[in-house]
Amino acid sequence: MKIALVALGGNSLIADSSKISFADQYATVKETVRNLLELIKSDYGLVITHGNGPQVGFTLLRSHLARNRLPEIPLDAANALTQAEIGYMIQLAINNELVQNRINRSVTTVVTQVVVDKNDPSFQNPTKPIGPFYTKKEASVLQKELGWVLKEDAGRGFRRFVASPKPLEIVEAKPILTLLQAGVIVIAVGGGGIPVLKTNSGFKGIAAVIDKDLASSLLASTIGAELFLISTSVAKVFRNYNRPDQKPIDEMTVEEAKALYQAGHFAVGSMAPKIEAAISFLDKGGKLVIITNPINIALALKGDAGTRIVR
Repeated sequence: MKIALVALGGNSLIADSSKISFADQYATVKETVRNLLELIKSDYGLVITHGNGPQVGFTLLRSHLARNRLPEIPLDAANALTQAEIGYMIQLAINNELVQNRINRSVTTVVTQVVVDKNDPSFQNPTKPIGPFYTKKEASVLQKELGWVLKEDAGRGFRRFVASPKPLEIVEAKPILTLLQAGVIVIAVGGGGIPVLKTNSGFKGIAAVIDKDLASSLLASTIGAELFLISTSVAKVFRNYNRPDQKPIDEMTVEEAKALYQAGHFAVGSMAPKIEAAISFLDKGGKLVIITNPINIALALKGDAGTRIVR
């Protein structure tokens, strides 16, 4: 069985920052799913992953506003909640496409845990801002009561900062593979997965954020995927992006990608982790990575759009 993993970027869920209601997000998801129709119709076992940064932020803001009535929602639980919510949206959209196109497949969401190392250096220097802004007084109270790390951010107040550790193991990899082998389309590793630590008694959730593309790459390698497609906001990868001498890349080898990565052609926090994820996937035996935007997915699968990275 051939397996493809598609990592959906934030623009596949929220295309316009002024339209963030559930209905708005679902409308965007429907358009994204239509762009995946060729893969859904194909004989690939299909896994779909996605981001959840804004949605986790919404959940934490709701929790903050309700703090005088209900306990704060832990970050790992907020990740689980949003994995399920976004999974439902994608499931609903795919199920409707399956019915309308008379395709005999089913789809499900696996709320996914991802093992990280408690000694990962990122825990010593949390750099990932999450949730709402707080006043200095609120930040002081939260730091004392909950042990959070809060820093001034963008001149708008104080925000909570958490670690972004490397993903080491996908806890639900075996059931995901079992579902794929049964012909089920699987939605998994939402938002990079729920970070957990291995303990003598099992697993324990920890407050952190795993990069979605790195976790998707790890899952793709673990289940033996051949194709890793990263959907993002740009049609192609560029050398010197947003500079006067920027140049689109149609295809490159993994060695060329490594050289450009080392030379600083890809911005930290945007394209760099996607290239890092692509390199990791190909180094572990994957065959092809495609990076493009949602509207060009069908063309990119035919080799007529996007950037292809090969071994």
